Amino acid sequence: MPGFFRLGLLLIFAMAHGLSTAHAQELPFDSDVPLPGVTGYAAGIPTPDDVMGHRIGTRHTIPHQVVDYFEAVAVASDRVVYGEHARSYEGRKLVHAIVTSPANHARLEAIRTQNLALSDDPASISDASLAEMPGVIYMGYSVHGNEASGTEAAVLLLYHLAAGEGPAVQAMLDSLVVIIDPMLNPDGRDRFADWANRHRGGAYTSDSQNREHNEAWPGGRTNHYLFDLNRDWLLLQHPESQGRMALWHHWRPQVSTDYHEMGSNSTFFFQPGIPSRTNPNTPPINQELTAEIATYHARVLDRVGQLYYTEESFDDFYYGKGSTYPDINGSIGILFEQASSRALVRETDYGTLHYSTTIRNQFMASLSSLEAGVAMREKLLRNMRDFYRNAPDRAEANAVQGYVVGLDRGRTRAQHLAQVFQQHRIRLHLLGTDVTLDGHRFQAGEAYVIPIDQPQTTMVKAIMERTTTFADSLFYDVSSWTLPLAFDVDYAEVRRNIGGLLGDVVEPVMQDGGQLVGGHAAYAYALPWESYFAGRALYRLQAAGVRPVLLQEPFSAMVDGRQQAFPRGTVVIPVAQQDASAETVHQLIETAVREDHVTVYALNTGLTPGGPDLGSPQSEVLAKPDVVIVSGSGTSSYAVGEAWYLLSERFQIPVSLIDQERVEQVDLGRYTTMILSGGFYGDLEADEVKRWVRQGGRLIVFGSAIDWARDNGLLQIERKPFDMDSLLRDVPYADLNEARGAQFMGGAIFEAQLDITHPLAYGMPDTLPVFLDRRVAYEPSETPGANVARFADEPLLSGYVASSFLPDLAESAALVTESMGGGRVIAFNFNPDFRAYWYGTDRLVLNAVLLGGAF
Repeated sequence: MPGFFRLGLLLIFAMAHGLSTAHAQELPFDSDVPLPGVTGYAAGIPTPDDVMGHRIGTRHTIPHQVVDYFEAVAVASDRVVYGEHARSYEGRKLVHAIVTSPANHARLEAIRTQNLALSDDPASISDASLAEMPGVIYMGYSVHGNEASGTEAAVLLLYHLAAGEGPAVQAMLDSLVVIIDPMLNPDGRDRFADWANRHRGGAYTSDSQNREHNEAWPGGRTNHYLFDLNRDWLLLQHPESQGRMALWHHWRPQVSTDYHEMGSNSTFFFQPGIPSRTNPNTPPINQELTAEIATYHARVLDRVGQLYYTEESFDDFYYGKGSTYPDINGSIGILFEQASSRALVRETDYGTLHYSTTIRNQFMASLSSLEAGVAMREKLLRNMRDFYRNAPDRAEANAVQGYVVGLDRGRTRAQHLAQVFQQHRIRLHLLGTDVTLDGHRFQAGEAYVIPIDQPQTTMVKAIMERTTTFADSLFYDVSSWTLPLAFDVDYAEVRRNIGGLLGDVVEPVMQDGGQLVGGHAAYAYALPWESYFAGRALYRLQAAGVRPVLLQEPFSAMVDGRQQAFPRGTVVIPVAQQDASAETVHQLIETAVREDHVTVYALNTGLTPGGPDLGSPQSEVLAKPDVVIVSGSGTSSYAVGEAWYLLSERFQIPVSLIDQERVEQVDLGRYTTMILSGGFYGDLEADEVKRWVRQGGRLIVFGSAIDWARDNGLLQIERKPFDMDSLLRDVPYADLNEARGAQFMGGAIFEAQLDITHPLAYGMPDTLPVFLDRRVAYEPSETPGANVARFADEPLLSGYVASSFLPDLAESAALVTESMGGGRVIAFNFNPDFRAYWYGTDRLVLNAVLLGGAF
């Protein structure tokens, strides 16, 4: 049924039953909410009860009900415009409402255009203009799906602004354009709301041990692929984030709010966070304005006696969060954390906590944000204008005047990186002339230039810089995210006038680079393994019944009348196949070139002028992998999701998820590859896994799963000892927590050295940045040929690491493989697919899955 037809029926039903035809004097909510300056609510605007069938706070609202309500209010109110900005992996709508006065709606595009001039052309906006401009506030709710009170508050806020009467509401509508984004993660919310509603009885229980209060794995925090979307604002790897970013930059709000929940035995937090952990790229005025806005939150929460705190936890360091990303875009990001009831009622240290109370607090913090927006409107507009007006000064003060990113090695990865840049409004140019920087030759037209002197100068710096010195040694999240290192692209700083390097401005980047050299082959095709999506192309062929061959020695062949050199690890696809026709092979190759952006060479004979011939006994037929990822209770849902997404979504390789307690019950013989991505594996039957490995299975273990493999006799590498007590023995009691925290690592970037003659490292460079987020080091294996990668002797590239850990990490094992019977165990002591943006190292996972039978 079309959406607006369905809404029409809902509204007709509501009117026929008199549900919203009377003048409503009170907010349709059962918790006491002081609303000074509000005289009542207008008739004709449907209440949440009318459309959704329940009162806010009496059950957990599911995603489609939220969408229905936003659509219904937009139909009924001249204060509201409804929009959809994304679809989730599961096809759910991500929607928003633009709320302002009818007079502002009549000139909404003019308001938006003038607002964009604050950042695009700040010199054109005078102080007199600021005095007349409406402010723009973005309000984002429940990016973590099981932190549910935020979305309920967003629904209540929409009703309040659409139907509310009185000077308080009118001031907000006249002074502000409000963007309400009610659920940033509908897939996660759907999992959580279904769980909570399904496991609730007629008589509610506050027992925290009750099933309603304890979601089954993986819970509703994350999106479909189990990613934390509140870490994806900078990385933009998922459709929910990409759509939200497009909406955010379409408006560029002066304030951006972010509503969360925390542990039940807490109170209420709002920013500022811990002052010493603010990113140094954030201007001081940002924190000053955040502190001033905080007085409005305090005033509102004081009215109901709600306990709260600031500056004692959380931080503004990592720019990939919803409350921090705005800070380098001339905006003020504000985090709210409400103690969670999870269910409708819960016993806590502070007494009984009702879901309706958590919604009330989020709703009141929404109103306080709008009150601050009205009262501080000119200050906030001026902050954004001045942030961009001063951008040239910040650029001039930067010793680095720009960056060059090469396309010749890793074109696809560089293009993906460029797409991230462009979503952040970063201007790119093609390189206008050949240049040598840091010993690397960049060719004109085959590199991007990113000038520092542009409006997004601070964003460029935050994305590109490498940092190893910090004001604080504790981090709420990662300490480094240098994107060109993560994408493993050739890049260099430019520390001189960059003007002579600037070519044309780059239009929106599209993936290209695929090439079929030599036309249709008479004998075979050669696919070098360096291309990022070579693995996707390979699996595309295997799934169609083609049997590719891996050559493990360099060779040369005649291509289009010229001799072409091929490195070890080149995949050869014979045209004559037992299970696929020659025409099928030709079509698959053309598809791979077009969609996987690989370069493929046509070979017309199996006889080579150099190296092994194509039918050499040194070659290996590559069998199609069948992959299982061990999941379920105890495993890290983040780590499972990263592996699942990498293989299933990005590389289109089917994956089976099997909970660890079921492994001994299933037929493991149908799988070639098993992945233990991290977590606790207390319910995994080790003997069954060992039997499967001995019979030829390939076990891939990441992070903490290495210790499970060691403890159960599947790996022989030794873990280096770490004695925390000896480091803290003389630390005063009052300083112990910080001293202990300083020894751990939220995430930093290190250099690994690879043996590129090993099949696990085919297509890779001999040195590679890797991401490590745990303080664990292992001795290299004593087995010859087992150490595929080791950490460098001076490994730190960027980020914080305790100095006491560096000697242990230096030259320790990074990637090890050991045989066991007819099978093999492959161990990664770093996270190769962290948050889906480590395009440089995730290729090693594909090598382990696709080439693991070749050694």
